[in-house]
Amino acid sequence: MTTELSQAKGATDVPLIEQTLGDFFDDMARRQPDREALVSVHEGKRFSYLELERESRRLASALLKLDLVPGDRVGIWSHNNAAWVLMQLATAKVGLILVNINPAYRTAELEYALNKVACKALVTMKRFKTSDYAGMLRELAPELANCDPGQLQSVRLPHLRTIAWIDADGDDEALAGMMRFSDLLASGDAADESVTATQRTLKATDPINIQFTSGTTGFPKGATLTHRNILNNGFFIGECMRLTPEDRLCIPVPLYHCFGMVLGNLAVLTHGGTIVYPNDGFDPLTVLQTVQDEKCTGLHGVPTMFIAELDHPRFAEFDLRALRTGIMAGSPCPTEVMKRVVDQMHLGEITIAYGMTETSPVSCQSSTDTPLDKRVSTVGTVQPHLEVKIIDPETGRVVPRGTSGELCTRGYSVMHGYWEDEEKTREAIDEERWMHTGDLATMDAEGYVNIVGRIKDLVIRGGENIYPREIEEFLYRHPKIQDVQVVGLPDKRYGEELCAWIIPKPGQTLAADEVRDFCKGQIAHYKVPKYIEFVTEFPMTVTGKIQKFKIREAMKSRLALQEERTA
Repeated sequence: MTTELSQAKGATDVPLIEQTLGDFFDDMARRQPDREALVSVHEGKRFSYLELERESRRLASALLKLDLVPGDRVGIWSHNNAAWVLMQLATAKVGLILVNINPAYRTAELEYALNKVACKALVTMKRFKTSDYAGMLRELAPELANCDPGQLQSVRLPHLRTIAWIDADGDDEALAGMMRFSDLLASGDAADESVTATQRTLKATDPINIQFTSGTTGFPKGATLTHRNILNNGFFIGECMRLTPEDRLCIPVPLYHCFGMVLGNLAVLTHGGTIVYPNDGFDPLTVLQTVQDEKCTGLHGVPTMFIAELDHPRFAEFDLRALRTGIMAGSPCPTEVMKRVVDQMHLGEITIAYGMTETSPVSCQSSTDTPLDKRVSTVGTVQPHLEVKIIDPETGRVVPRGTSGELCTRGYSVMHGYWEDEEKTREAIDEERWMHTGDLATMDAEGYVNIVGRIKDLVIRGGENIYPREIEEFLYRHPKIQDVQVVGLPDKRYGEELCAWIIPKPGQTLAADEVRDFCKGQIAHYKVPKYIEFVTEFPMTVTGKIQKFKIREAMKSRLALQEERTA
């Protein structure tokens, strides 16, 4: 009897979309012009499909009038708002490559990103909380003080010509050298035939989007994605959620990341539903209020967002009964949190999605009818028109089912490549077009995939392989623990020891010995964390991904630990 190997192919009965994003959206708008397409609650804005199509076409016309041509790069540096989705659609219509810039970036990172891909235009927020975006741009390009809008000639940003800042109604501030987004939009013409003519020249395989991967080492890499990549991924994500034109999806996750832009915007627009933005940045109270007021049927979030909503002191005041589906993704989904989301938020058909920016992003997803035990313990099965396999990182051979190895993905979703970085592209995508994820996974007999950690996160203590995810899942069962992250720290005797950072539930006090007593007799002694720290928050990216390397560095510094050198 031969052992079944850890490889699987997705269904192919529903064909891939071979249109560009602009053409597909235009068709959808023609089919249902009066249906609501977008609600931006914090801005008080609503658009029907016809209105969104007209405004995005007007913006596309305005962008062409800036002497931009297909293939040119245009940056968007902003939290969630109507301007963001207009930029997403307008750039797609005329073949411009939208460059998503992380709103957490500061001057050095912004300078690197804009210059790496030679952005000619940038649409930006003026400011957000403590981030003064206009101020950072003035610091990088002092020439703005003396130039006309659209005529920037900057030493440090040599490619950038036009900066448009997103103004609100009644905002009469003037920013030297920059134009208002409302003026940029007004300069376009929704009947401009050059938009139609340009749109006809585009192919589905043309690059449409650049997203910088948040590298934990070295400079971020610009993952370059095509119409075909993200349009199809958005469509099949929506299929897993069984989205219809009746669905209204609340999107509190950031649009600059694939989670908001593809799993959110494109999943909805490919199914004719309604996009709902509760706020520009995440706030649990406005999410709960928006789900109730807008009768949202879907809600996206990373685990930390769902935890913040569930534990909000006013949670019980809100009527969330309209909710049905959504996606929890971005980082491992704790089983206990998932159960609370299903039971207390009425999200009986919530799905789990797994992926990475370089695969547009989703490779595996559970469905609305995936049994709950599989939904809380796996990331689902391979998506349509994709292949996955799990290999031994050392030999490259496919491992038997149930055995841990590196997850690889192949198919339409694999990125065009890293922008102008063939070497890094070759490191990530092999000659057979398999994308190597760097994630450790297992596949069960039914093809369900479970992510057990990052290859770099694997802790080896005295020769024992330990997956931090397993320890985290166990500790989530403790009644006083709200959230937990486990990392490995260097140790002279064992090579590595475990460290747990724990956020107690509100109003609870917890001692390290209580945690150790909880572990005794329940998990192997070598899996009990040696170091236990109680904290109020974890270091994380804007998208809610925990930065374990920062936890590790903080503890190494605090404990004066040195990495053990191996020969």
